[in-house]
Amino acid sequence: MAAWSLAVAACLWIGLCTGIGPLYWAQQGLAQFSWLNAVIMVLAFGVSLGVVVALVRWSRGQRVWPQTWSRARFTRAVGRAALRLVPSRLANSPRFRTAIRRMERWRIVATRHLGYGLVRITDRRWKIGTILCLGWLWVPVTLLSAFGADIRSQIREFSWAYNQWAGMRQPYIGFFSFVPMDIYPTAHYMWPTDPTYLTDQHNIVLTVLYGAVAGVSRFLSGSNDLGIVVLSLGQCLFAAYCCASCADRFLNLPWRREARTVASVEDPRVERFTPRDPMRPERGMRPHGALSAHEHDTMTQTTPAGPVARCVIMLFFLTCPLVLFSTISLTKSPVFAFAFVWWFSLGYELHMTQRPAHGCRGRIRPRTGTVVAMAVSTCVMMISAKYAWYLIVIQVVLLVISDRRRWRTYLVALALPALLIHGAMALLFSSGMVIQGDPIESRGIQLQQIARVAKLNPAGIPDSARELLAPIFNLDQMGDSYFQQDADPVKSSGIQSKKVSYRWRSVSKDDMRDFNRAWWQIVRANPRIATDAFLAKCFGYFDVNDQPYVPMAYYLTNDYVTDWSTWIKYWQPGWRTTVAQRAPAVGAIPVLGWIVHGNFYVILTLLLGAAEVIGRRWRILAWHVPLLLLMGVMITSPANNFERHMLPVAFVFGFVALTYWRESQPRTAPSAKLEA
Repeated sequence: MAAWSLAVAACLWIGLCTGIGPLYWAQQGLAQFSWLNAVIMVLAFGVSLGVVVALVRWSRGQRVWPQTWSRARFTRAVGRAALRLVPSRLANSPRFRTAIRRMERWRIVATRHLGYGLVRITDRRWKIGTILCLGWLWVPVTLLSAFGADIRSQIREFSWAYNQWAGMRQPYIGFFSFVPMDIYPTAHYMWPTDPTYLTDQHNIVLTVLYGAVAGVSRFLSGSNDLGIVVLSLGQCLFAAYCCASCADRFLNLPWRREARTVASVEDPRVERFTPRDPMRPERGMRPHGALSAHEHDTMTQTTPAGPVARCVIMLFFLTCPLVLFSTISLTKSPVFAFAFVWWFSLGYELHMTQRPAHGCRGRIRPRTGTVVAMAVSTCVMMISAKYAWYLIVIQVVLLVISDRRRWRTYLVALALPALLIHGAMALLFSSGMVIQGDPIESRGIQLQQIARVAKLNPAGIPDSARELLAPIFNLDQMGDSYFQQDADPVKSSGIQSKKVSYRWRSVSKDDMRDFNRAWWQIVRANPRIATDAFLAKCFGYFDVNDQPYVPMAYYLTNDYVTDWSTWIKYWQPGWRTTVAQRAPAVGAIPVLGWIVHGNFYVILTLLLGAAEVIGRRWRILAWHVPLLLLMGVMITSPANNFERHMLPVAFVFGFVALTYWRESQPRTAPSAKLEA
């Protein structure tokens, strides 16, 4: 009952976000909620719950569709309808019937060879990586790179720091001075006494890497552009490796192949399985003799993926704009997303090796390379996204609880790298070498609630709250700069000519202690407006009809690419504009455009997770909890329906669906049925 309650709650949340979407598109609020919104909400809830029920019934071997909707009946009906279009004299002709039978045989043969060929060209990691590199080649060749304001700020920070190291005197703290730390402002009380210009605003490791490469580029070519192109090419190769490694693990289960080989060498008698069809490895293995229920359960869940799954997953990575544009977009989110894809597949291997392998006694031990790769991917995630620290800590706790026997593996592969990276960052902050990110960045929901009240009902702000917020924010400026899609204007993020609502120059640490108390007083006095601010900032992540506030195509043709770059803007400008316009145009197509939007995959992943909860698949859920945590990150992020925040979930959705299919295979064990 509790599991179904969680599933219903998830469906209600999706229904609510879908129902209120039209209100916030029209810059309205819950006060304008009408019967039309209620109808949309009920329909979205019904569809979501219907999907969950269908998934659960299918996983239990129960009928999902009525008998009259069976595929066989549908095929026969289509065949009869097609025959009615053919003249009766021709339909009764022996030659016509012979031609139909021959075409059917050709279709079967062609399908079989096509499926076999698709399996063969994707049965190794290097093959998948080669396909991805060739399929993505046009992106770095014709578009070169994609970036926004972040990399410009990172290059500026590193340049100022380098000038300081070289002995050049520069302004630091002063009311009229404006330094890189004031663009995405970090409160001055957080600055050390000795001047430093490096911050953790955009992750210090990436800042140093991007800034150093751009510095070398200026030395060699006189501009940042060469370094930016090199960085984009390197990110594209990293993406190809991560995606190929992930696809290989989910599609081919390479540890299973290696374990069976080792077992047969040690003891030929334990090799109990042979391929059902050597020409079609996706059909799995045939056992010699009777199988126990556990052995059959293991066999049905460890069969390499078939041609359909391989085709769908490869097409997604080769054609989806989310993937294509992310390969060259120099922002922190794509780096984290591709590292997460790699990390997620390593977790799947550790999950699958909890069970006995085919022809092997006991459990398969994790491959040494897998443990090392997980440690490396954890480090990449940690240096590219600050919230990765919380994700890793929670994940370690869950895994130690769910798989206590391998607690050492999880400590070495997850906890140790996370502690080392986090400890190194803390040391840099405490020593004053790097300025820590301002905690105001994580208060997007609270800032939007205060700003919306200041805009719509300034008289409703209690006097005590005004007094507490006066040293921190200018409430009049907060109200003027409020934008329901994005909290950055309220935080005074951006260029120098901006509205200063956040008093980052003069606010103190003691002043910030009163922030939560003032916020709660405002929310308590204005509950409806505060609720509007919260929903308007995050509903788009769970409303499939909502267009992205900032799509990945933005990074192709924004002002930083077309104006700030030196020669990148002259490389195929017409083609770049065409590509940047075509992707949003495809996404704007009703229903069909959903497949290129990140929120479509977020919603489906949430529904799959609800079905897994109902099915009590706790072990695999332990590895899928990070997906739920990433949805929490989306809700608390500064902007609504910001597509780059949804990349990790979108990239691994196909593999989550494949896992659900494997976990839902029939669990009966009679050997005679298997042989048949």
